[in-house]
Amino acid sequence: MGKNICVIPARMGSSRFPGKPMAPLLGLPLILHVFFRCRLADALDEVYVATCDEEIFECVENAGGKAVMTADSHERCTDRVSEAIVNLGLDLDDGDLLLMVQGDEVLVSPPMINEIVGAHKAAACEVVNLVSRIYSLADLEDPNAVKVVSRPDGAALYFSRAPIPSVARAGLDIKDMPAYQQTGIIGFQAAFLQTFSDLAPTPLEKIESCDMMRVIEHGYQIQLVPTDTETIGVDTPADLQRAEAVLETDPITQKYLNP
Repeated sequence: MGKNICVIPARMGSSRFPGKPMAPLLGLPLILHVFFRCRLADALDEVYVATCDEEIFECVENAGGKAVMTADSHERCTDRVSEAIVNLGLDLDDGDLLLMVQGDEVLVSPPMINEIVGAHKAAACEVVNLVSRIYSLADLEDPNAVKVVSRPDGAALYFSRAPIPSVARAGLDIKDMPAYQQTGIIGFQAAFLQTFSDLAPTPLEKIESCDMMRVIEHGYQIQLVPTDTETIGVDTPADLQRAEAVLETDPITQKYLNP
């Protein structure tokens, strides 16, 4: 049976929300919410936080978690994860799953992770990416949210910060034409993560500021795993407030806040 390893990249120097991994929600830093929620997933063998900041490292270690230091020069979270695997000295087979959960995916849940693990086993492709349903026009038009469209078989066609597909052109309400946003919950075949890091950045990746476009532009496939459960990637203080309101009534939160 293959290994399923989760790495959560996080850094204090976010351009849109500096210091957000340590921003409190319900009295607990954001990074610990993500870590504890991932650790609840039975499908995972290990969960690590990869960071270039001592503050985050100590926070995770003091909470009983596992963290690894990485360089502070990475522009892409995938590169941080790739270095973390090397620094940890993990002996992974080519087909093992490396699950990257970005440190701001505060509503990640064990069922979502199980979906990714299952898709990784079933899909004959290098990458699987959870995508969540968009329910409001404001979210569809938000450039902080990366939208995605797929082929009929679920393989990703294109990621964009523009509102795709076009609700206005279709003349439909957002509720009648499902749209999805990319989440920072991405599974890689262990052998492919280093390959990805070695690939040259691509034009559309730079334009859309989305590293998954690098995968598509180099001719590899990304299998999308849709969920109707709304997710919130915390990019701004307003996102933090919105997420805290959801966490307060989420039964998963109580499993680690009040074990």
